[in-house]
Amino acid sequence: MILVTNDDGIHSPGLRLLYQFVSSLDEVDVVAPESPKSAVGLGITLHKPLRMYKVDICGFVAYATSGTPSDTIYLATYGLGRSYDLVLSGINQGDNTSLQVILSSGTLGAAFQAALLGIPAVAYSAYIEDWGEILNDKTAIEIMETVVRTTAEYVLKRGMPKGVDVISVNFPRKLRRGVKARLVKAAKMRYAQQIERRVDPRGAYYYWLYGVNLDPEPNTDVYVVLKEGNIAVTPLTLNLNVFDSERYVDLESLKELMELINSVI
Repeated sequence: MILVTNDDGIHSPGLRLLYQFVSSLDEVDVVAPESPKSAVGLGITLHKPLRMYKVDICGFVAYATSGTPSDTIYLATYGLGRSYDLVLSGINQGDNTSLQVILSSGTLGAAFQAALLGIPAVAYSAYIEDWGEILNDKTAIEIMETVVRTTAEYVLKRGMPKGVDVISVNFPRKLRRGVKARLVKAAKMRYAQQIERRVDPRGAYYYWLYGVNLDPEPNTDVYVVLKEGNIAVTPLTLNLNVFDSERYVDLESLKELMELINSVI
């Protein structure tokens, strides 16, 4: 059984696409925030009630929640009483490249929360500013569907490669025939963070946080997506313990997955 979630909200086109791509693979539940919850990371709701209710999304029944992306994992697992073989999070509007972004992402937060419960998880993100850029592009949608189905089927059949808890997939802005999927690490930083101080009509200060693009390091997810225009596949681990930093990672299985993806796109 598959759980589909996101951080862009229950009405996101990316969520609908993700459901449509995998609905024929297995039984699928959709549980997502009722409104956008970007950049909330692993945050969960502790000091107020959580609500969950059914909604109809273009002909299929989903569950909207007042909570965060991480909350959806607990609501689906314990609230609906389901047992999931795979969690898919996305497809996010905007890339989730670099550790800087990954650690604050609600899309990845849901995937990490699933991994904490022992459920394999894959997060999908697209380097776009608006879904209008891609929804009418038949080739782009076909490539996206192929990558999503291939990764989902692989994990359902084989499980997550040893040493890997979450796989993050980032699509470039332009998806065209000949695009390649590359297995790469996450860059450390994507942006140089800036703070802009302003004054409101009452004379009080307020602040805007924003980022300026940094030059991406070659052979990282940022470089592959932004500079090469290819698909970045980044295996991630929850383990932050220094003493476990040399644990075994099954790179051969990851390479096999990459060969499989590149053989069908």
